[in-house]
Amino acid sequence: MKLDAIVRCPAKLSGIAVLAAALAALGVPIGCALAQAPKPVILRFVGDFPPPPHPAGLAMKHFADRLPQVIPGSEARLYYAGALYTIPEAFEAMRQGNLEMTWMQMGKAAPVDPYMMAVVGPGILTTVGAVDALEKTKTYRFLVDRLEKQQLIKVFGAGHMSFGMGVGGKKRYLKPEDFVGRKVRSMGPAENPVLEAWKASPVVMAFGEVPSALESGVIDGLMTSIGGWLGVRQQAPFYTTGGAGGFTGDYYIVSASRRWWDRQPKATQEALEKLVAETIQLQKELNWCVDKMTYEKYGTKDPAKPGVYWMTPQEVAALTAALGDGPSRWIKSKMPPAGHQWVDTFIQEGRELSKQHPPGSSWIEKVDCSKHAAKIVIR
Repeated sequence: MKLDAIVRCPAKLSGIAVLAAALAALGVPIGCALAQAPKPVILRFVGDFPPPPHPAGLAMKHFADRLPQVIPGSEARLYYAGALYTIPEAFEAMRQGNLEMTWMQMGKAAPVDPYMMAVVGPGILTTVGAVDALEKTKTYRFLVDRLEKQQLIKVFGAGHMSFGMGVGGKKRYLKPEDFVGRKVRSMGPAENPVLEAWKASPVVMAFGEVPSALESGVIDGLMTSIGGWLGVRQQAPFYTTGGAGGFTGDYYIVSASRRWWDRQPKATQEALEKLVAETIQLQKELNWCVDKMTYEKYGTKDPAKPGVYWMTPQEVAALTAALGDGPSRWIKSKMPPAGHQWVDTFIQEGRELSKQHPPGSSWIEKVDCSKHAAKIVIR
């Protein structure tokens, strides 16, 4: 019986594992489970957001710190703010198997796969709970399936970037006329028609280029998250937000190249999936707490003063009314006809979710931020 236990062990055991199996046959409780230990990995992880104290930057660092604890001998090499690849370049590198993992804004992948633009645009997911429910939409699931099968990209899950997306600058951007003639950094091609509807000139650039562009006058302002604004607060002291989805949808996914992922043993895949889930959960909490704590420190009720100004519902309505259906028409013009239905589907799904999850109803809004205070630095 004990001899049978040795025979049934996997054929491709290392010398140590064979010894463990032999000891198990003699009654020593070690067994062949040793052969199922995760295999160490060295991976590159690309994001287009800034490093810590940005909340997503903090979460990526958490991933890198935890990886060798979860899989001994492993290493994650982090690249922030376009340091290695822009998002379209990272997307292409993952397709070819030349990059392991990316934390990317979905809309920024549109130059490679236009279908990714289906989940962008202002005024769709407009509450914290609605944003958190993104993964439940048919549109999101369609895109994940498309990436898996057609682009050879595995999606682990969606991360949030900010519930206070907005526009920063040397002046306050509050009304449509404030944007006229201004050069404003756009986060991606899907945000361009939003800025153009307000008669601004959109400039797409990686976040790493933004500080010098603001200093030199290449741009007058920028679309970003509250966490991103902290990194350029000196160059852009005024920040205006309309809350979740007021200015734009900013949905991110954590993904991996299937050409790399499919080569990993099952035990390694399972360990990585658990770590990514842990990282996304942490990022959601950090994201909310950075928004909340930044507003507590830099918030202002007077739009004439610098700092974070949270628009009233009436001010948000006046700004979004100037958009009309321009953004959705532009998005459709850049997509194959078969993708148009998904633009309409997402708008419908998003507005329904926003009704189902009113402000204050999400678990995220109840997070005790004191537990993360040691990690968050509001400069």
